Amino acid sequence: MNALPLFPPIEPYRTGMLPVDEIHTLYWEECGNPQGQPVLFLHGGPGGGLSPRHRCFFDPAHYRIVLFDQRGAGKSTPLGEYRNNTTPLLINDIERLRTLLGIDKWLVFGGSWGSTLALAYGQAHPERCTGFVLRGIFLCTPEEIDWFMSGIRWFYPEVHDEFVADIPVQERGNLLQAYAQRLFSDDPDVYVPAARRWSRYEGRCLFLRPDPDAIADFTSDKVSIGVGRLEAHYFLHKGFFSEDELIRNIGRIRHLPAVIVQGRYDVVCPPLAAFRLHAAWPEASFQVIDDAGHSGYEPGIAAALVAATEKFKTEACR
Repeated sequence: MNALPLFPPIEPYRTGMLPVDEIHTLYWEECGNPQGQPVLFLHGGPGGGLSPRHRCFFDPAHYRIVLFDQRGAGKSTPLGEYRNNTTPLLINDIERLRTLLGIDKWLVFGGSWGSTLALAYGQAHPERCTGFVLRGIFLCTPEEIDWFMSGIRWFYPEVHDEFVADIPVQERGNLLQAYAQRLFSDDPDVYVPAARRWSRYEGRCLFLRPDPDAIADFTSDKVSIGVGRLEAHYFLHKGFFSEDELIRNIGRIRHLPAVIVQGRYDVVCPPLAAFRLHAAWPEASFQVIDDAGHSGYEPGIAAALVAATEKFKTEACR
């Protein structure tokens, strides 16, 4: 952690559990300055959950940092629950949390699936956003989903071979459906190993140079059950978006400031999505980090993200 250009570790000054329906209860926390500029952190996945390091992209003396585990992720309960779990419901959850905390507007920060949700939330509630910091863009199009399931093998053939190893050859023509049959089983002896394989597949591809700690974290049940089950669930439903919805509706937020940060060698969310987003939103700042993959903890990406949150400290004063 000390090698990264992040702010020092901090602890929340307030946490809570927010029931949002008869199934789901969400964990949330606040860090930093209680009277500071509000910023909302949206984690990846879907289902990735929070890490203490997520708090460290923001100056705690300036920002009122709000983080929460989305439905089925992290400390939210039940872990890996895909029922009553859709993008519109996640957007509603964000609004419930904003209202609970008495926040009028906030900066929205998200990477990977967090960038997807940030765009969807902003387009639904532009009046509640002061701007966006977006990393590792994922627009949840069929082409991006197909790339994740099969295209990654062009760069990580041995990783993809491991991903499909337990799937019978006759089922490999539709890997998403094959995994869904296992991940959505009611039997933990079936869905837990499948979730571990799915999550390990992603974890091994996050960094330009492999990170053993990240792979171990993604293989833990705390992460893998959420990531495996919920990514497959959202992929099957194309993110609950209509065709190219996040690009078509970009006009709803083009008037707001934004920073887009993308790793040149991101094989999880390849750069084409970020280039498409910037083409539709030319007013946004766009930075391609040439020596980075997907993770927000690649040194170049982390530096760019911290620079963006520092920039928004002055943006807020204009």
